[in-house]
Amino acid sequence: MSRKQQLLKRHRRNKRIALLIGVLVLIAAGVLVAWWLPLILAVLLWVAHEAWFADHLFYSPKDDYQYRFAPGSQRTSLRLDAGRLVADAPLNLSGDETLIVEVQLKSSWLGRFLDPAVELSGGESPDRQAFERGVAGKRYLNLTGSASALAGGELRLRGRFCRVIGQPALWVFRQPDLARQTVMVIAPHADDAELAAFGLYGQANESWIVTLTAGEIEAEHYQQMGLPKADAARIKGRLRAWDSIAVPRWAGVPEAQCVQLGYFCLQLPAMQAAPDQPQVSREAQLEDTRLFRQFNALALPSDADGAPTWHNLIADLRAVLLTARPEVIVLPTPVLDPHPDHICAHAAVVEALQGLDWQPSTLLGYANHLHDNDRWPMGDSGAGVALPPQFAAAQVLEPYCRVLSLSQQRDKAMALGMMHDLQPRAPFKRRVRRLLQQLLAGRGPSPYGENEFFRKAVRRHELLWVLKRD
Repeated sequence: MSRKQQLLKRHRRNKRIALLIGVLVLIAAGVLVAWWLPLILAVLLWVAHEAWFADHLFYSPKDDYQYRFAPGSQRTSLRLDAGRLVADAPLNLSGDETLIVEVQLKSSWLGRFLDPAVELSGGESPDRQAFERGVAGKRYLNLTGSASALAGGELRLRGRFCRVIGQPALWVFRQPDLARQTVMVIAPHADDAELAAFGLYGQANESWIVTLTAGEIEAEHYQQMGLPKADAARIKGRLRAWDSIAVPRWAGVPEAQCVQLGYFCLQLPAMQAAPDQPQVSREAQLEDTRLFRQFNALALPSDADGAPTWHNLIADLRAVLLTARPEVIVLPTPVLDPHPDHICAHAAVVEALQGLDWQPSTLLGYANHLHDNDRWPMGDSGAGVALPPQFAAAQVLEPYCRVLSLSQQRDKAMALGMMHDLQPRAPFKRRVRRLLQQLLAGRGPSPYGENEFFRKAVRRHELLWVLKRD
């Protein structure tokens, strides 16, 4: 069982215990006070739960984030002077560095009900980076793109429903502009490349998008159209295969440089465990990947048999890598992303690179899911992306961040809007929960779409992680 599954299991167990205690309290209120009181209390408790306690947060907001940055990272002490961030020594910044500020935050009492945030002003683009309700610990603000205001002592910090306490510290990461190179994004599913790196691959000198699976499962939306389960899964997989080829054209990536491998969703772990054994689709009643490869311009080694095996996946990846020879590969990082297909996608690329006479100069990791916090990145569409929760201090990390202009954010939102998997309406319960959170917790909707990924991914920052750099 993965750590994410263990955390979910513990969370559900605790909720069941809390529910049992609540039911006993309501019964006691009905017996001792009035029969109608439990009905009113039950409604109020449910509303409170949906508004303030429905987030999947698997740690205490009082826990310090624990980061150990890569050796050679520059650390500079800062101080708050009348709300302005001032460095103890002159800052020599060119403007394209990744800038992270370590702060201590303390939530106000209102910050237990409304999302605490740090507001940044004085630069070209005001920002607001949100954190957990009730936050009381070490956090990391992302100031990438604010180098001029920071170096000039013009950048202001103000806590909203929280206070910045203690002495901040600035971490500076000086990195080359990777968009000046050939970039390949590895996407376990259609939309992963857009969520993680649309800005980067849209600005790169040359880009390739390689999608590993068709993402055909969980096709209830198509079953509601009257399709049998297998047919619904097949049409969903074909649509997402089309998305994986067509949507990158919006960012200028040629169709010939978008490749759909057509393996089956959530079957990569089983393929890895038995490399020679084909793993059929869970829902589409398919044992041949070629249905989902019909839009490819590039021939793949396993087109000969279409067998969904790990060995075929590695052979396909090697063929694409040697064709494109990207200098930068962007792929999921299992350090932060617990999705089983994402973990296996990382492992597959690492295995495919072994023994090749050509190697990329840089590996960048991304996390479209987290172990500890399903709402991260917190805050609204368009806001900056603070560093995610991290509690393994032994892990050395190096953030790499790119800034997206408002027009680039809108292009990214339109790309996500073209993805069929993000188009169906959310379940009724989730829509009610969001309405209650808007009314009672002050959380605004994304202007770009209803799906949660429009809020999470359409931001002024794309945050990636340097896994390897020559």
